[in-house]
Amino acid sequence: MFSLFNKKTEVPKIPLKVDIHSHLLAGLDDGVKSLEEAIDVINDLVEMGFEKLVTTPHVMNDTYRNEPTGIQNGLTELEQHLANNGINIELQAAAEYYLDEFLYARIINKESLLTFGDKYLLFETNFISEPLQMKEFIFQASSQGYRLVLAHPERYGYMTMEKAEDLRNRGVFFQLNSLSIGGMYSKSVRKMALQLIDKGWVDFLGSDCHNPVQSKILKALQKNKHYQRACSLSLLNNTL
Repeated sequence: MFSLFNKKTEVPKIPLKVDIHSHLLAGLDDGVKSLEEAIDVINDLVEMGFEKLVTTPHVMNDTYRNEPTGIQNGLTELEQHLANNGINIELQAAAEYYLDEFLYARIINKESLLTFGDKYLLFETNFISEPLQMKEFIFQASSQGYRLVLAHPERYGYMTMEKAEDLRNRGVFFQLNSLSIGGMYSKSVRKMALQLIDKGWVDFLGSDCHNPVQSKILKALQKNKHYQRACSLSLLNNTL
């Protein structure tokens, strides 16, 4: 089903050490359903060579109204569960913010938002049309020192290479989903992912892992030649 394997290739010699996008806090969104599922996913990521995971619960006003306190509580619970099971990996929590009028209002009101690294702010949009407030949001957030990271640009139906170039010229970083490379979502998404890789317009790779099924696919993906080519780009993952 997935175009994952290439017998002539090897696992990347310098694997990604930091993942910046995942959904590993049970019960906060559509990610893992339990601490046990989180353990399964994390074990797979450890086997892939990851040493640090930034997990990013959805923040969506209509669906997942997660706030920093609840996210931090979920992180603490997961860290304790990992310690109890003898699993040693660095964990951090940020968020994947959905761009709508509520997030825009938070920016305008200068509310504190969850970030990772050097004030990187992960955000996503709807999958069909470019938000009307996109450019103003980018301007306002960037003016406050946020370094905007657009989650999985390859998955948006409205995205073109021209729009991608415009966003990059506005200072937006791109986080590609590793699963997109293997055809997890659709052929058109995979095509856009490969175009972004060809252009070198990928700043971060993210697992966007929600469950153990996806983490098993990610492990197999290490042998994919396109994934290896993405890993050879000047990614920022390992600088965090």
